[in-house]
Amino acid sequence: MQKNQLGNTDLYIPPIVFGGNVFGWTLNEKASFRMLDELYEMGFRTIDTADVYSRWVDGNSGGESETIIGKWMQERGNRDEMTIITKVGSDMGQGGKDLSENYILQAAEQSLDRLQISRIDLYLTHWGDPSTPVEETLGAYQQLIEAGKIRYIGASNLSPDRLQASLEAAQKQGLPRYEVFQPEYNLYARKGFEEGVKTICEDKNMGVITYFSLASGFLTGKYRDKNDLSGRARGSSVEQYLDERGFRILEALDETAEKYDCSQASVALAWLINKSEVTAPIASATKPEHLQAFRKAVALNFEDEDMKQLDRASAYKKQPT
Repeated sequence: MQKNQLGNTDLYIPPIVFGGNVFGWTLNEKASFRMLDELYEMGFRTIDTADVYSRWVDGNSGGESETIIGKWMQERGNRDEMTIITKVGSDMGQGGKDLSENYILQAAEQSLDRLQISRIDLYLTHWGDPSTPVEETLGAYQQLIEAGKIRYIGASNLSPDRLQASLEAAQKQGLPRYEVFQPEYNLYARKGFEEGVKTICEDKNMGVITYFSLASGFLTGKYRDKNDLSGRARGSSVEQYLDERGFRILEALDETAEKYDCSQASVALAWLINKSEVTAPIASATKPEHLQAFRKAVALNFEDEDMKQLDRASAYKKQPT
């Protein structure tokens, strides 16, 4: 499998996927359109979103991101050029995570309506739902695939056991299989993926698209102490990284960024791009100039020692002497 081809599919994923969680949250519709236009002009054609984005914002009910993306594609007439990833299973007001057949079939129709498209390119299980058998979930996806409403499926945030059970059920019962896994993975958050589903993804030839690729902005280097978090929307989530290991990672990012005359964000994304097990990182931006970090990350040609230095700095286990 080529690095940027997803599993056993004909879907090609570019080196960076844009995270659409900012649409309807930190970017209103007008600003979102400007960002999407800029992305398009730069050649980015793959957007990751979810039905639940951005339900957490006061006054929102969910679906805001999908709605904005759908209106933009409709106005620009470029749907056929775009690859759209969205997700199902989060609490959209029903009181909890839900991957039942009836819920998935209903939620898929709502996402299609908001996105103003007839078929979703990649539809992901957003969270595990232990109350629903994996066979029921996969059976719902099969109905959607047979109806031409989704092309392929993937998963995010499943435990290794749940992912393995899903893959085994797909094989034994002739159901659709997850072709991609979306884990939290970055220079700081390594352990969960590397000691979790990584082996399964490699063994089963699954693509890997990482989220929180910049650790909520920490890996951009703009947060150095608690004073930097004041008034920031993600301040509380970034504070967890302000420890000895986090500062060690920042030092390595600073040195590599200086070496290549680029931003720390570019280095952090390039580390993921250069990981053989990663298909592509997801990254968001709120200003057009932030996109330059994406362009530079894709163009960076790391030497082996660069990767080793970043690996050592971000190690979560004591390294042998």
